Amino acid sequence: MTTPRVWLRHAAIRDFRNLEKVDLDFPETGLALIGENGQGKTNLLEAICYLEVLRSVRGARDQDVVRFGERGFHIALSVRTDADHELGVGFDTAGKRKRVMRDGVALPRLSDAFGGLPAVMFSPRDIQLIAGSPGERRRYLDLVLALTSRRYLSALQHYRAALLRRNAALRDAARNPAAENSVSVWEPALAEAGAVITCERAQWVTAHAEEFARICVSIGEEGEPRMSYQSSLARDGGDLREALAAALDRQRPHDIRRGLTHAGPHRDDLNLDLAGRELRTFGSAGQQRTAAIALRMLEAATLRAGCGLEPILLLDDPFAELDVRRSARILELLGNAGLGQVILAVPRDTDIPPELVRLERARIQGGIISRDAA
Repeated sequence: MTTPRVWLRHAAIRDFRNLEKVDLDFPETGLALIGENGQGKTNLLEAICYLEVLRSVRGARDQDVVRFGERGFHIALSVRTDADHELGVGFDTAGKRKRVMRDGVALPRLSDAFGGLPAVMFSPRDIQLIAGSPGERRRYLDLVLALTSRRYLSALQHYRAALLRRNAALRDAARNPAAENSVSVWEPALAEAGAVITCERAQWVTAHAEEFARICVSIGEEGEPRMSYQSSLARDGGDLREALAAALDRQRPHDIRRGLTHAGPHRDDLNLDLAGRELRTFGSAGQQRTAAIALRMLEAATLRAGCGLEPILLLDDPFAELDVRRSARILELLGNAGLGQVILAVPRDTDIPPELVRLERARIQGGIISRDAA
């Protein structure tokens, strides 16, 4: 049975990066956006993805994506998911306020709109998922799981808040030893939320490790690809919450001296190996790119399972520096899983893979988009 797809029908974007005024319709199958580097292709994909994660996928602050000289930005999308919906977000630089709308109603909490547009963005920058710091891989896991599990999203919010407060208390205790009790007061909340985070991350990695290896081999990697979760906790089969609580208690004197919390899922990593060697350190650029694409494909599969819809695929020149054979295999794998709406951004017409030449085309120059004649 074919999984229904998410359909982005229209985007209205105002003053987002170099996009002063964009009003663009999208066919159900998708669109190929063609333009040289620096013209705004990635900015359009970023604006679309903003309605999924409510922040810049490139890590920029909200005030830094406002077009120069303007007071804020606004993005409105007409989408079909379970039904037709109008999604909108606006940001005002004066008050640093963000407002999210769904079907004309302002939502009281940003988390109510989180994940409202199932989409996955593939980009050459994804290589940082493999070659970058452990924080890059933790953010990947947090995003995939928070988009598909309200329990995980809630635990992550509570954990980050408690971690921030415990770290502040640690710095106070370093100056005033009598304040050590203000450190321990945050540890039960950290242990409770941290156990949920660690458990769900480890379960997701275990459930998808075999598929990660299959995708890498199917794309063309030789050796034995392996994905595993590296936890800072030594459980020995015990309760995660108790293990984290014990670690926080045990390391409290050390944490006070350093002013940072050293135990918990914020210290964990996603291990990715090929032929027994760590891809981050020993993988070639091509091997790292393959592993990054495999992670994005797992993200798409997780969204599909979570919402029962084919997510939009935002392809930001994803096959740059990949040979034709590997590009064809990637598209074949995506197609076998169930290809949803595709929005492809490439510098030239010749960069469009043969499998996607059917897409209607638009051009972008200086942030201005024009459609090709039919």
